[in-house]
Order: sequence, then structure tokens, then C-alpha cells
Amino acid sequence: MVDGRFSLLGRDMAVDLGTANTLVYVRGRGIILNEPSVVAVDVKDGKPLAVGAEAKRMIGRTPSNIQAIRPLKDGVIADFEICEKMLRYFIHRVHQRRFAKPRMVICVPSGITGVEQRAVMEAAEFAGARKAYIIEEPMAAAIG
Repeated sequence: MVDGRFSLLGRDMAVDLGTANTLVYVRGRGIILNEPSVVAVDVKDGKPLAVGAEAKRMIGRTPSNIQAIRPLKDGVIADFEICEKMLRYFIHRVHQRRFAKPRMVICVPSGITGVEQRAVMEAAEFAGARKAYIIEEPMAAAIG
């Protein structure tokens, strides 16, 4: 009963930010999102028009003012703002009707620098995470 009340406050999430796909795991529910890491953006104002599978379907089929962007390259953030918008979208899809922001664990490649890790944490926090934690992929694989 207590868990039911506190589930209204926030969900713990784990995010595997991949170059091709992003997976979102929610404790107690399993993997609930597996979407392409693509954001379709209006070039004029930078506003995201679509994220994930919908944005991927737009690749090569849009007018010149709409661009499909992959915010990650080789497992690290290539476009900070677009990555933040993508994370914000995924948080909103998973974390609807909750009062508190979620805590997030984000899986990153083991070879990234401290600056790149900090960029991932900041993107998650700017996107709406209460607190972001980083875990390297080999450690995440070992944990399961």
C-alpha cells in the first residue's frame, strides 16, 4: 500500500542511450520503451516535431525546413540540445501524471571522458530528471 502511494511521487528509470536506439526501463514494469535515437526538428526555430520511430519514418521524406537528427555519435552526445529534447520526450512518455521528477540511471560506453559523462548527466537533469546517475555499459551488463 505504501509503495502504491509513493509511486505517484516518482518513478526510477534506467535509460540506455544508444546511437541507434534508446531503451527505457522502469522498475517494476521492465523495458517500456525501445525507440530509435532520432529527433525531427524544425530548422527555423529548433522545435522538435517528432521523436523516436515517428522521426525515423520522416528521414528523407520531409521538406527542407525539417531535419532528422541523431543526437548521439559513437555512444556520446553529438548534439546536446537535441539529446535533451529527446530525453525530455521519453521522460514525459514514461512519467505522465506524477508529481515528482524521476531518478535516472543512464548507461554510457566505458571509454567516454568525464566531460562527456557530465554532459549526459546535465542533459538528463535539464530534461526533467530529479537526479541522474551514470553507469558504464560493462558494469550494467554484469549487473544484468
